[in-house]
Amino acid sequence: MIYGRRVTLTLPRRHFVAASAALALPGCAMTTARTPISTTPCLAPVKASPDRVIRTVAGLRPYRASGFVVRADTLGTKRLVHNYGHGGAGITMSWGTSKLAVEMGLPGHSGPAAVIGAGVMGLSTARLLQEAGFAVTIYAKALPPETTSNIAGGQFHPFSLYRKDMVTPEWQRQFVKALDYSWRRFQIMVGEDYGIRWLTTYTEGTQEEPKLPYFPPAARQLRPDEHPFPVERLWRYDTLYVETGRYLRQMMRDFTGAGGRIAIRSFAAPAEIADLPEALVFNCTGLGSHTLFGDAELTPIRGQLAMLIPQPEINYAFTGEAGYMFPRPDGIVLGGSYERGKWEAEVQPERIARIVASHQALFAGFRCPA
Repeated sequence: MIYGRRVTLTLPRRHFVAASAALALPGCAMTTARTPISTTPCLAPVKASPDRVIRTVAGLRPYRASGFVVRADTLGTKRLVHNYGHGGAGITMSWGTSKLAVEMGLPGHSGPAAVIGAGVMGLSTARLLQEAGFAVTIYAKALPPETTSNIAGGQFHPFSLYRKDMVTPEWQRQFVKALDYSWRRFQIMVGEDYGIRWLTTYTEGTQEEPKLPYFPPAARQLRPDEHPFPVERLWRYDTLYVETGRYLRQMMRDFTGAGGRIAIRSFAAPAEIADLPEALVFNCTGLGSHTLFGDAELTPIRGQLAMLIPQPEINYAFTGEAGYMFPRPDGIVLGGSYERGKWEAEVQPERIARIVASHQALFAGFRCPA
């Protein structure tokens, strides 16, 4: 259902010019100029209410103020490559930082490789290794859907990734290179099989500086008469959204279908990793690197989500003071909590209630443009 929408048929300019030329008659000097009428459709509101909540989840973002770690080390006779600490941008950065890690690890290597962790970072790293022709074993204590990556909202945007005054120029170069590759890689995976699609996103506030020359695309500030949101300032852009459950299932199928092996186990110390048979190991343990490798900077930031009954008519996303709303086939994702230093991945009912209430107020204030 489209709410309050006026439908106007317009021809693209090149088609209109061609059509006008075809209709011109000899001896007819007069033509009629046509100005396309632009209309702004009224977006369907999300039905945010407590009785529409179908499930709630909580997860811990592995945050480092100085940004993710992609670094090569040695562990005894092994080459150890770290790929962790992506904050709230794990899905977004997954292909890019995994490519950086693989490029660090593979030169001069022959034989099988090991990946520690089966979240989105571990699976992306493993697939790139397979694409390069290497046999891979994933060692993990949990597999999808029991990973933090399954809880992610799935927006492609480098959110909650670093503090600007804490990163180095070298890290910035890594970031740009990784974001570029991830952006291009996810685009060629759009479709039902991976659960990836394009959506227009409305963001409260003023337009941000682009992260890349071409990201985010179609970005512009909106006038109040161009949107229904009850906010003072709003801008929009297009980006990709990932239905994380479907995506990780397909990534697991891709990995095992290409001959990948999985071993369920955990590691209490680096010495246990040193005992693995593979000479090349990739550490994709996320927040686990705080204890396993003593990264004291790595800290959890708890996020909580309320999932609402799906609404197929919701074909846009929103981020702002009310929180964020991402529509997916498996439900409407409502989020917006950012709880630093909380180590318990447990849902707090009062926090969920606030998330739902803030979105309920937001969408109750919808006003269709005239």
